[in-house]
Amino acid sequence: MASFERYIGVDYSGAETAESSLKSIRVFVATPATEPLEQFTRSGPLTMRNQPRYWSRERVAKWLHERLSDGTPTLVGIDHVFSFPLTFFEKHGLAREWPMFLDHFQRHCPTDMRSTYVDFVREGACGAWQKVTGDPKWLRLTETWTATAKSVFQLDVQGAVAKSSYAGIPWLRYLRGEGTSKIHFWPFDGWDVPQGYSVVAEVYPSLWMKRFPRQDRNGDQHAAYAVAAWLRRADLDGSLPEFFQPHLNPDERKIAAIEGWILGVV
Repeated sequence: MASFERYIGVDYSGAETAESSLKSIRVFVATPATEPLEQFTRSGPLTMRNQPRYWSRERVAKWLHERLSDGTPTLVGIDHVFSFPLTFFEKHGLAREWPMFLDHFQRHCPTDMRSTYVDFVREGACGAWQKVTGDPKWLRLTETWTATAKSVFQLDVQGAVAKSSYAGIPWLRYLRGEGTSKIHFWPFDGWDVPQGYSVVAEVYPSLWMKRFPRQDRNGDQHAAYAVAAWLRRADLDGSLPEFFQPHLNPDERKIAAIEGWILGVV
């Protein structure tokens, strides 16, 4: 029996501003009975061909808030980093608590504000870049368990998710602050997922994209599709509980509860 009634895969982007419509942001939704289907935003003006505009990070966050507030147990996978390496917490004297990290990050890197590029913070036009940066050699534990994942501090590197992370983390804070009591941010709220709750988790689409036929989807579409498809399959075949409990020793579990973990890495 499935634990969730809906699966959402989000392929993210750190380009431009929070309100910019970006072709590279894609969203797919599946249910236990249906394969993933692409979702398009219906807000804002239409294009010249009378088609909906592409998603912005702001629209995705507000749309997710609506979905996560409707009482339907939903599993959401978003492809950017949710937290930073433990070394970052030590360098900046931060308490080892994810909610405090979110507050610290948004205060010094307010990329959820309108007309704010990640590069504006990097260049000193707003925020305080020195408060949210680190050594590109620093990796989270979960990244050392994968073959190709890169440090969140490796910006301007092809295939990295750094900019997406810097643009997306403040929106996690928004969802956490605006959400209902039945949203579980895994693994920060605990490794065990309460029955009937919705879950928001970090994912890495490259783990799964080759497992599903690409058909006529472009790379961004297929990344979001693969996330929704894998979440659905793992729930239906009963393997999802194992992925929620990666084989970590007690010390590793404490670290990962602060740094976060990529769902699917075991």
